Amino acid sequence: MTGLAEVFSLGKFAVTAEAGPPKGTNVQQMLEHAHLLKGRVHAVNVTDNQSSVMRMGSLAASHLLIEAGLEPVFQMTCRDRNRLAIQSDLLSAHVLGIRNVLALTGDYISVGDHPQAKPVFDLESVQLLQVIARLNSGYDCATVSAGKPTTTGIQLDGATEFFPGAVVAPEAEPLEPQLIKFEKKVNAGAKFFQTQAIYNMDKFAKFMETARQFDVKIMAGILLLKSAGMANYLNKFVPGIQVPDDLIAELNAAKERAQDDKKLAAKYQMEAGISIAGRQIRRMKDLCHGAHVMAIGAEDRVPAILDEAGL
Repeated sequence: MTGLAEVFSLGKFAVTAEAGPPKGTNVQQMLEHAHLLKGRVHAVNVTDNQSSVMRMGSLAASHLLIEAGLEPVFQMTCRDRNRLAIQSDLLSAHVLGIRNVLALTGDYISVGDHPQAKPVFDLESVQLLQVIARLNSGYDCATVSAGKPTTTGIQLDGATEFFPGAVVAPEAEPLEPQLIKFEKKVNAGAKFFQTQAIYNMDKFAKFMETARQFDVKIMAGILLLKSAGMANYLNKFVPGIQVPDDLIAELNAAKERAQDDKKLAAKYQMEAGISIAGRQIRRMKDLCHGAHVMAIGAEDRVPAILDEAGL
């Protein structure tokens, strides 16, 4: 049993955070941020060319976290790999000691820093979960064996033992398509879900009414709001996320305290964002099975968020 799976099985409130691989070979900052999380979180997500921006691979970064004494959640997107590469990377991950895998379709190429690249999308997230289930059962997802069609795949010399996860957006409008995809992912083998950022507790509670009907664990996404400007950007450009007006007002009030001092404005808004994130975690502890903290570009602030949440 993997560490994250064991936390869930014991009925504990699980906490995960994120580590972004560098755009280059200097892993010092990533490992420094990881060190701050040691003993504070149960596992650390390693992003996979997040937002279609080229970075060091999540497989190598996950292995570095294991060497540093942390349990990784290996994020894998379908955007950059065909099914051969996906299965090969998964086998490699297992051999390197990685057990948690988060299955993602991936952002489209056009939003990243290599818009001229050719997207793959041979599979999507539900199919990736099915592939993981096949590898766990000791077979690959080949359709031809010894020159003949097969529906069972080819037997592996050693099966995997992955704990597969997926994502869901409980605040999406309309919610029904998300619920349909959620159930498909459950049926494909997902054991835990990390949600997109949650700000509306009423919407999240409504989603949990459906989620509780399934034998899966739900980790609510907590995205650190670093400024009122960030909150407004999320509302305008990120589907499935809606920061309420009262939280934006709280950030604006922090900004106004600085009286046009930009450094102080950033400091006060960050402090307000940390307070909001901690408060959100406290409010959702009775609703779900864990929290996934995302502090993009401010990973060193995660311990402060956990302090604020009493974790």
